[in-house]
This record gives sequence, C-alpha cells and structure tokens, in this order.
Amino acid sequence: MAKELTRFEEKVYTVVKNIPFGETRTYKWVAEKIGAPKASRAVGNALNKNPFPIIVPCHRVVNSSGYPGKYAFGPDLKKKLLASEKATKCCPKYRKKLKNWSGN
Repeated sequence: MAKELTRFEEKVYTVVKNIPFGETRTYKWVAEKIGAPKASRAVGNALNKNPFPIIVPCHRVVNSSGYPGKYAFGPDLKKKLLASEKATKCCPKYRKKLKNWSGN
C-alpha cells in the first residue's frame, strides 16, 4: 500500500518537480515558494522521503551554501546526477563546487 502524502509534502513535491533540468534551487527557496519561509529543514526532510525520485527531481535542491546537502540515495549519486545535468544555473556559488566535486 502506498504511503499517503501530507499536504506539506504535496506542496514541496509540486514545486520541486518544476525545477528545470540543469538548474538547482535551495531548500530555502522551496520553503519560500510553498509559503513556509522558515521550513527549510522540513523541506529537506520531505525530500528525503520522496517516493517519486524520477518525477520529483529532489537532487536539484541544494543547501544555501551551494553544497549538495543530503540525498536519500547517497551524496555521491546526487553529485553525479547534478554533474550529468551540468547544473550550474540559479546558485552561482555552486558552479565552482560542482567542478570540485566532479574532479575537473
């Protein structure tokens, strides 16, 4: 039986599924978009439980410092996914870090 989503999770997943390929957003940005600007950590927790990782690309959400943050399938996979998308838009600090993560 599939787990019922909370209203909060539904809002988070709706926003995150619309982040374009090759772009990133921050947990704070997502929190602001759903009308809960102080809920960055709760956004991260909701994404950690994401049952639809192909539909809801939670790997495109990074922390405010530009680092990838946690990922349910491991930080190395998150880095590889972001590198494969050449995700450099939105978070300027992220560009340098992506180069460092991918060994370039």
